[in-house]
Amino acid sequence: MLVAGDPYRPAAVTQLQQLGDRIDVPVEADLNVKPPELVRRAFDKAEKGGYGIMIVDTAGRSQLDAELMNELKAIVEKVPPVETMLVVDSMIGQEALNIAQGFRDNVSITGLMMTKMDGDSRGGAAISIRSVTGVPIKFLGTGEKLDALEVFDPARMSSRILGMGDMIGLIEKAEAAFDEQMSQQTADRMMKGQFTLEDWLDQMKQMKKMGPLAQIMDMLPGQLGQAARQVDPKEIEKTFKESEAIINSMTRHERRNPDILNASRRRRIAAGSGMEVQAVNRLVKQFRETQKLMKMMQKTDGKGLGKLFR
Repeated sequence: MLVAGDPYRPAAVTQLQQLGDRIDVPVEADLNVKPPELVRRAFDKAEKGGYGIMIVDTAGRSQLDAELMNELKAIVEKVPPVETMLVVDSMIGQEALNIAQGFRDNVSITGLMMTKMDGDSRGGAAISIRSVTGVPIKFLGTGEKLDALEVFDPARMSSRILGMGDMIGLIEKAEAAFDEQMSQQTADRMMKGQFTLEDWLDQMKQMKKMGPLAQIMDMLPGQLGQAARQVDPKEIEKTFKESEAIINSMTRHERRNPDILNASRRRRIAAGSGMEVQAVNRLVKQFRETQKLMKMMQKTDGKGLGKLFR
């Protein structure tokens, strides 16, 4: 059960109710009841209804507020929580320290959740807050979607801060986004030199499921990561969209047999995708280069791949 304990921020209750609908979790809300009493009532309802977990969304502040602190203390007195998580915006820098200390001194915080970790802050605030408050960081928010939440791992965070990437996180994202059987079949075809534009389109669609490209690039290690970070993610996303439009404008036979793409077919594809013929030619050229790379890897038994990660 979710409890809407923030009657002050405009639309806070509505947002939580919409979230509850999306994840099929009931939301207890009543703007005519003070948060401490609402929490007490919700807890009784949760116990009687057989709910195992109740999460209370309380009001937040960018500055410390005595009235808010008294309200939080009253909630804790009514229903002592098992976990008290402080959600901190990592983009506000050192001000986050004052907020964290103020909450810790008034309410017994058991953990921190750092949001907007997909931004440019790289986690400096996370290190400072953990050091000053002594409260462990338990979760990181890396985006606005429901799945953009990860358990905090200090080794992975330090790698990101130092620009060393996060291969474990990247693998986890890939595992969640890619269809294992489909990926294996595609990999087999690639190594046999049977890679088609249809496979390329499938791979692009699955890559998009992994999340924002800027975030993925930040996870790449070594020189591969450094090179990737020199490229504008927006340009890559634009290229992805154009490539997807071009391949979707082909017939299945053309996608599976790119060799038949003569001049008249390319003009038709360009018109159907809203692109110039040059864009179609560029895509076919890139595909040819990828095919050559796959054939080279096949001949060298994949040994040439190591050069990409040095």
